[in-house]
Amino acid sequence: MIDLTGIISISGQPGLFKIIAQSKNGIIVEGLADKKRVNIYSTTKVSTLSDISMFTTGDDKPIEEIITTISEKEKGGPAVDNKADDKAVEKYFSEILPDYDKERVYVSNMRKLFTWYNTLQSTGNLKLKEENKEGDEKQIAAKAFDEKNKASHKAGTKDNSNVKTSAGVKKTAGVRKTGTA
Repeated sequence: MIDLTGIISISGQPGLFKIIAQSKNGIIVEGLADKKRVNIYSTTKVSTLSDISMFTTGDDKPIEEIITTISEKEKGGPAVDNKADDKAVEKYFSEILPDYDKERVYVSNMRKLFTWYNTLQSTGNLKLKEENKEGDEKQIAAKAFDEKNKASHKAGTKDNSNVKTSAGVKKTAGVRKTGTA
């Protein structure tokens, strides 16, 4: 499945953006097409692409699955032009998602989806999720943590890194604070 984490759409602004960092008043994003960085305030309406889904006759289908289907159909190439006539857009969309709800999914929604796909494709952001690697890293980190705890208990040493003092300040081993506050 295509990985859309960190890619957002901002209400009132064309194009897609990638989250770079968090700022004091919101988030800093970078445009996928023009690579310009902008500060987006916390009051702005933002939608992450991984949270969007399309209406079907059954359960709603996440947009990640639909974009994956388009990518497989086009073999990584561009989709139908979003400025094509309505009949061509509807025909292509019905090939991608045959069970879509014809009353609640409008042609404008289809056009927006194709615009997003073509933007992701042209900027090289159609990357597959790496679920196995993330799971393996978490398992390795958990094993290392367990081994550290077992080793400290076997040696009979006491781990003082999480001990709180009476004032509620954590003790740190080998670190002294100097200077005045």
